[in-house]
Amino acid sequence: MASGFTTKTNEHLIRTDIWSRQIKELLLDDLMGMRFVRTITDFPDGTTLHIPSLGEAETSDFSEGQAIKYNKMDTGQFTFTITQYKYSANAISEKFKRDSFYSSEVISAFLPRQHRALMEVIESRIFNRANAGQTASSLNVINSANHRWVGSGTSNTIALKDFAMAWYALKKANVPMRNLTAVVDPSVAYQLKTQTNLVNLLSPNPQWSQAVNQDLVSGIQFQFNIYGFDVYVSNYLADGIAETVNSVTVANGVANCFFAAVPGDVMPLIFAFRQQPTVYSDFNKDLQQTEYVTFMEYDAALYRPENMVIVLTDKTAVS
Repeated sequence: MASGFTTKTNEHLIRTDIWSRQIKELLLDDLMGMRFVRTITDFPDGTTLHIPSLGEAETSDFSEGQAIKYNKMDTGQFTFTITQYKYSANAISEKFKRDSFYSSEVISAFLPRQHRALMEVIESRIFNRANAGQTASSLNVINSANHRWVGSGTSNTIALKDFAMAWYALKKANVPMRNLTAVVDPSVAYQLKTQTNLVNLLSPNPQWSQAVNQDLVSGIQFQFNIYGFDVYVSNYLADGIAETVNSVTVANGVANCFFAAVPGDVMPLIFAFRQQPTVYSDFNKDLQQTEYVTFMEYDAALYRPENMVIVLTDKTAVS
């Protein structure tokens, strides 16, 4: 006959459900959009900024005895209007503070999670504005070179030819051929990793041994570049695009971006905070809760269309 303390005779002394002190964190990917924008700070008031532009000088043939004709240079303006006003807010009740074992962890997570949520919105806005800055269903020709097309690979996927065409378009537009960057969807990265001609090109060449040994993709950046483009991967590119460009149709398109990330006036996108992320907190005595809210006002725009090439690819063409 069993005696003493056992799990059968004294089960009320045993905690059958034990909660860990650790909280499972959400996996978050890297954000990179802010490194590819030129930040504007001269907003003294209002929400619209006008940036003047100045064209090139002209040349003419001169004949002796002929009066010189003085021409004016072309002028124009770029208008940048801030329209995005966002917030992220959380609250915690006094009763929850008293009763919950995890109340301190929850409170400490409010501000960093709110900031992350707002930065993800900014990330999407930056790449969406890159796409929206072009004319849909058009080749967006600049200096006789296309700046928008559907991927030339099978089933509207990416091909090495698209990288060469992007290089050509930027060169024809007089873009400085430095810091060439391609930000592509994960589906495009997959296509590149599995393209036979690309793998065969890399494998026998000792120059690429590190890339082959470490896989083609590491983190958010490729360990090599294609036709001069450093390739980054992002989940925040404009997608859900149904469009026909030059008689080629894509139904589940994502806008992959090719540009020269040269700091300063060459950057293809501009960005501005009208209000930096600002935190407010207060205790609501009527609801007996502490409230935390982060506000920001911001926007982005395609500033130099000549320094942006969009290649639309089918996001679902992964097999």
